[in-house]
Amino acid sequence: MFRPPQQSRYAPRRVAVASLMQETNTFSPIPTTVGLFEDHYIYRAEEIISGFGAARVEVPAVMDSLAAAGIETVPLLATYAAAAGPMGRDEFEIIVSEIESRLRAAGRLDGLILVLHGALVVADQPDGDGEIIARMRAILPDGVPIGVSLDLHGHITPLMLQAHTFHVGYKEYPHIDMYETGERIASLMVDVLAGEARPVMAMAKCPVVVPAVCGRTTDGPLAEVARAAREMEASGRALHASIFPVQPWIDVPDLGFAGMVCSDSDLKAARACADELAAMVFAARHDFDLGLVELLQAIEIGHNSPGMTLVADTGDAPAGGAPADSAEVLRALLEVGARDWERISLLSLCDPAAALAARAAGVGAEIEVPLGHAFSVAAGEPVVVTARVLSLSNGRYEMRDAGAQGLQMDMGPTSVLAVGQIRIVVRSRPSVEWDTGMYLSQGVNPADAALVFVKSPSHFRVGFGPLAERILLADTSGPTCADVRRLPYRHVTRPLYPLDEF
Repeated sequence: MFRPPQQSRYAPRRVAVASLMQETNTFSPIPTTVGLFEDHYIYRAEEIISGFGAARVEVPAVMDSLAAAGIETVPLLATYAAAAGPMGRDEFEIIVSEIESRLRAAGRLDGLILVLHGALVVADQPDGDGEIIARMRAILPDGVPIGVSLDLHGHITPLMLQAHTFHVGYKEYPHIDMYETGERIASLMVDVLAGEARPVMAMAKCPVVVPAVCGRTTDGPLAEVARAAREMEASGRALHASIFPVQPWIDVPDLGFAGMVCSDSDLKAARACADELAAMVFAARHDFDLGLVELLQAIEIGHNSPGMTLVADTGDAPAGGAPADSAEVLRALLEVGARDWERISLLSLCDPAAALAARAAGVGAEIEVPLGHAFSVAAGEPVVVTARVLSLSNGRYEMRDAGAQGLQMDMGPTSVLAVGQIRIVVRSRPSVEWDTGMYLSQGVNPADAALVFVKSPSHFRVGFGPLAERILLADTSGPTCADVRRLPYRHVTRPLYPLDEF
């Protein structure tokens, strides 16, 4: 049970804030290193206050909300890395040990807020986030509360349920409530410190992996579960009811959906709510229809239909840990003659060597260059093309669509190549493909194309969706393939749906 720390009425409340966010994909060929975090950001101490700019993500929301409540924030460290393979123990220790050191040096604290993802896998630890929580818990005096925010695709484990620790997850997928999640965890911390809330946590799991392509909270079977969670909150049965359909591309024990519920003092009610959410997903397991189409069929539809056809390259999604370097789509477009079509086809590819070759040649030059499989060398052969260099940039842009609006993105040196009517945005880093800014910043407008490919299972619908006449999910291969039965799981606890039937 939470008890507000005793202190003088004249001493301001002090809450430390730290963040380590990374979503692992154990099938990814790219290891998660400290350098991968540095490629995005590592903010320390006061850098955290200004480092996020106007980005609507969790850490700024936490800082803003605590300050508005008159609480002194103690920023420790905030960092993020693109989704990739497991993190080495030594690399993990470099960052986590620094957070520990800063926490120890922070002086008297009344609370700690951790902004995590929930699906960080370390080489020797399937639950990196749980270890982070446990290690911070061991440093703080008994009774000092820890609030944890988590991505809706977190892998929830008993290790996360530390004493005097409460959790809040995203409510929405596509992820459009990052800032609001930061506000919720901060608001609960304020209530705990004021003695107005005494949160208790319960979780329930079921052996079901909800596919990312049809695991939206806006429509489909998971939307019903999300609505049930909101009703639990509205009725007072729960302070926060979080659902975690889980990151499906991690090969770890006890993988599966989790309902995690925070109640005010009533553990029995929290357990009942969590059980209900897990039971709903288990009952609906056969309703999660992937809705995939063959790649060539998707291309044909786009070529022969009016307006813009938006196609998800589901198997190569960098937001889920793929390297974004597959040549599968490009090869298919070339095979069907898309270079000679009247309207353009637009796609992206991560290939650092090709981006540099274009830079060396210059705008307007014609180059012969192999494209694809710069990282996934065992998954396929590059496609050699003769292309004209249309533009060059540093690859930086600001997210403009709902979700992580205002977040600064860096694709590394980037070029736009034209192979006839095919336009390829070739970048150096496998950054997320959520936002139309990734194309617009490079001088190409998705609305003008016949076919637009995005390497994303669902979030792309927020920014790209309104531009499209139709949306198709291509059944492409790769570390984020939609049909997880095609992946070589070895460590998950069986039976697990849809790998096994029940």
